[in-house]
Amino acid sequence: MPRMKLSFIAYFAVTAVMAIGASASLVTFIFGDSLTEVGNNNHFQYSLARSDYPFYGIDYEGGQATGRFTNGRTIGDILSAKLGISSPPPYLSLSPNDDAILQGVSYASGGAGILNDTGLYFIQRLSFDDQINYFNKTREVIIAKLGEEAANKFCNKALYFIGLGSNDYVNNFLQPFLADGQQYTHDEFLELLLSTLDQQLTRLYKLGARKIVFHGLGPLGCIPSQRVKSKQGQCLHRVNEWVLVFNARVQKLLASLNQRLPTAGFAFADTYQAVLDLIDNPTNYGFKVSNTSCCNVDTSVGGLCLPNSKLCKNRHEYVFWDAFHPSDAANAILADKLFSSLFSDSPSIAPTPTGR
Repeated sequence: MPRMKLSFIAYFAVTAVMAIGASASLVTFIFGDSLTEVGNNNHFQYSLARSDYPFYGIDYEGGQATGRFTNGRTIGDILSAKLGISSPPPYLSLSPNDDAILQGVSYASGGAGILNDTGLYFIQRLSFDDQINYFNKTREVIIAKLGEEAANKFCNKALYFIGLGSNDYVNNFLQPFLADGQQYTHDEFLELLLSTLDQQLTRLYKLGARKIVFHGLGPLGCIPSQRVKSKQGQCLHRVNEWVLVFNARVQKLLASLNQRLPTAGFAFADTYQAVLDLIDNPTNYGFKVSNTSCCNVDTSVGGLCLPNSKLCKNRHEYVFWDAFHPSDAANAILADKLFSSLFSDSPSIAPTPTGR
């Protein structure tokens, strides 16, 4: 592992441990897509990227759908519990001057991408630019509450988790009826993603973000929505190759940002191999099925788990919940691995999934 990556991950770990010891004063801001959304899209009347209906949330506390795109918790929920803090609420659920923003906020939105035109056919969603704009509004409120100097320190000390890019492939470049997949080669599309991401991360830095973890992409070619494109239901190796190139280039971008921007602390969280091992060797982790979803979805109409869908009998035995998203049980394992890589010295305090 590169020395840069080790040093910043160690810095994050020390920060988190100190925060846990200081009455859970750690503040996190979450930027992402449906893998980390906790309900922002519920507030869009016309969004087609929503999960506030059964059977989503069936294994979440209370058994009700919350807008999370899984049967239970997201990886972000589990990481928050391990850090001893509450999972940040969706930004759109808060009033403009809500004191809750001082405890952290989630801007994650199903269908979101690095590019503004990604997920366009979902009608309403928050792109990464939209999410940064809302963080800017959050920062203005923090300044009003704390004063500019204290607000700057507040933003500098917070942790920022970013997980984006999956939709730029799955709901943009890989869709034959959208312009980007026809207009660009993959190399050209990758350059567009990276140049856009460079500008976005630089803007976040200028708004006060210093400790930023970017969550790399998993093997998208192996998720159920992509497997159905193979005649034998196998992983799409070309897609996985593109993902690996994306991850490698993002790591180089983060290293460049750390060199260009004073006191910047960008780190890359690589879970590609962990997810692939979960898919290739499910029985090693207590799963039985990793090539299809627990919810019997129709990939021709979006691949989400609709209220008239049929569920598998043992949800804890499936790696995937729907055509795109891991199950609660899979998220628990992936969160444990990610937590160990980022905060190896921190206590593990998250409850284990019930496996209902």
